[in-house]
Amino acid sequence: MSTENEGSAVPPAPSAPPPPPADAPAASAPQGAHPGAAPAAGGPYATQGSPAHQDPAGGAPAGPPPGESSSAPDASWPPPPPPSTPAYGGDGGAGHGSAGHGGGWGSGWGTPYQQPAPKSGGGRGRVVAAVLVAALVAGGLGGGLGYTLARENDSGGSTTVSSSTSGGNVKRDPGTVAAVAAAALPSTVTIEAASSSGEGGTGTGFVFDKQGHIVTNNHVVADAVDGGKLSATFPDGKKYDAEVVGNAQGYDVAVIKLKNAPSDLDPLTLGNSDKVAVGDSTIAIGAPFGLSNTVTTGIISAKNRPVASSDGSGSQASYMSALQTDASINPGNSGGPLLDAQGNVIGINSAIQSTGNGGFGTGQAGSIGLGFAIPINQAKYVAQELIRTGKPVYAKIGASVSLEDTASGAKITEDGVGGTEPVDPGGPADKAGLRPGDVITKLDDRVIDSGPTLIGEIWTHKPGDEVTLTYERGGQQRTTELTLGSRVGDS
Repeated sequence: MSTENEGSAVPPAPSAPPPPPADAPAASAPQGAHPGAAPAAGGPYATQGSPAHQDPAGGAPAGPPPGESSSAPDASWPPPPPPSTPAYGGDGGAGHGSAGHGGGWGSGWGTPYQQPAPKSGGGRGRVVAAVLVAALVAGGLGGGLGYTLARENDSGGSTTVSSSTSGGNVKRDPGTVAAVAAAALPSTVTIEAASSSGEGGTGTGFVFDKQGHIVTNNHVVADAVDGGKLSATFPDGKKYDAEVVGNAQGYDVAVIKLKNAPSDLDPLTLGNSDKVAVGDSTIAIGAPFGLSNTVTTGIISAKNRPVASSDGSGSQASYMSALQTDASINPGNSGGPLLDAQGNVIGINSAIQSTGNGGFGTGQAGSIGLGFAIPINQAKYVAQELIRTGKPVYAKIGASVSLEDTASGAKITEDGVGGTEPVDPGGPADKAGLRPGDVITKLDDRVIDSGPTLIGEIWTHKPGDEVTLTYERGGQQRTTELTLGSRVGDS
């Protein structure tokens, strides 16, 4: 996000102009001019930044012979060039700070232009002059031939080939990133949420229906849930106040609604996240670090990735069986759509794995190519429930499981939460014959390696779905059929 470094004022040109090149128009020599002086090779057109001719001792440039003044150039001859163009820090110095690293600008300008020192007259100077004159003659001959040929070709029509389309008239083929972005961007918004105390942040959302509902992450709008301020800005600059319709902490999904929503809203098409395959192309839209309407691309790196995430505020963790993508996702992308190559929403960008190194001079984490999105099939169900009732509905098995990250499975705890029974009497797990101490290792064909993995997998289902659980008890593997129950709200 750097701009060109304007720097300080350019130093003034040297007061004494150089002599004209040997092939320049001859100037009348004033009295006292040294008749044998020849200019340095290159003259006033020496490459910017090239070293000046120094005396053997390394001091100032050599001047005219003692007692003689330098020859003044003809008034029509161009003046000496300005000092060397400032260098903007290259590989060898403190160059531009990249947007991701927050580095400083180049610390200095290039070496000021130094006027080439005149050399004493002699045969070498005349030879150089002769070569320059010959080169100019050859160049003039080539230029004349080129002009003659061009004039003859023009008599038969121009040979220039021009594009039939340019700029905004170019049509992007369906399925290209440009075409998908052009179609999807008008239906994405940058969300600004602030609590009653003024604290908040920026995220992304997308148009869910024509009634003005916008789907995003819970952690994007959490600050504005209780008396805060919320707004959504479209890429064309139109900004609308909004309100939270419902939010689900566990799913990390929220729905907001625009106040005075326009009548021409164009909802994004929802895809089928169950049909996504590893290697499929992905396109993410969001506002990373506040840079609205940013488009990045990648692929589906993995499916059914168990992810337990939190916004770091101590609120309830979110669990998902996520789509993993290497599309660049950063803070501010949260809540934005993850699209397939046809522009269908297949997920909601929600979390990233990071090394913890911040960008823009902050300690905030950035993308290392490990992004996670809530599958749209799950998010669609949650959003519809939030619009319908304002509260989330979670599928459950009716048992407390350990949240420790293990490789053996999800263990039903010996003690319940808050003094409750570890297995709800008469609940789904109880009816399926599960007991405290049982270790669940599979849900249908999904391997379960921990409690969070089990929760995330259960929440991809709806209450009333029938699933097959594989579990271990006393060293023996067993299976049971279970009908998922329901829990309303985040409490």
